[in-house]
Amino acid sequence: MFTGIVQGTGSVQSMSGESILTIGIQIPSTEDLEIGGSVAIDGVCLTATSVGDTVTFDIIPETVERTTLGSLACGSNVNVERALKFGDELGGHLLSGHIMGTAEIVSVVNQDYQIQCPTTMAEFIQEKGFIAVDGISLTVGETDGNGCFDVHIIPETLRLTTLGGKGAGDYVNIEIDAMTQAVVETTKRMMANKEA
Repeated sequence: MFTGIVQGTGSVQSMSGESILTIGIQIPSTEDLEIGGSVAIDGVCLTATSVGDTVTFDIIPETVERTTLGSLACGSNVNVERALKFGDELGGHLLSGHIMGTAEIVSVVNQDYQIQCPTTMAEFIQEKGFIAVDGISLTVGETDGNGCFDVHIIPETLRLTTLGGKGAGDYVNIEIDAMTQAVVETTKRMMANKEA
């Protein structure tokens, strides 16, 4: 589990493989990280396969297709969050690192980002609800009901994450708050049963 409070950025040092992509990333801290440990990279929960000057992760085709990780290259910067430990402060909202899909940044004006998700995600995006963008826990601003929403980013988040370097046309990973998903899906099932 993660909180969406990004601890810093990492740098991609190596990429190899075809059916399974192996990626090496220099992360801010490897203290107490062991092989098999979970790390969120741009919001995607990955398992460490080796730990040294860089940490390596294997990425399966499903993850490459569903996320932005397949578009990374050596030198790319990524958001990094280590897995939540018992007793850690929960400053954002609970995240699993299971990405629902990608979305396009439509515009950036000052610290206001407008993001367009696929319409299949629209019903889960609620004003003042939680959303994770590239692993960053954010509160949804205005939404048009068709998957387009605004987020307002504080300068500290822009400084600490990769979001400040992204603009219109760039894609980001999206994780919808699990509680929101559960409420929407339950309500849909109840309505369907009522109509039957």
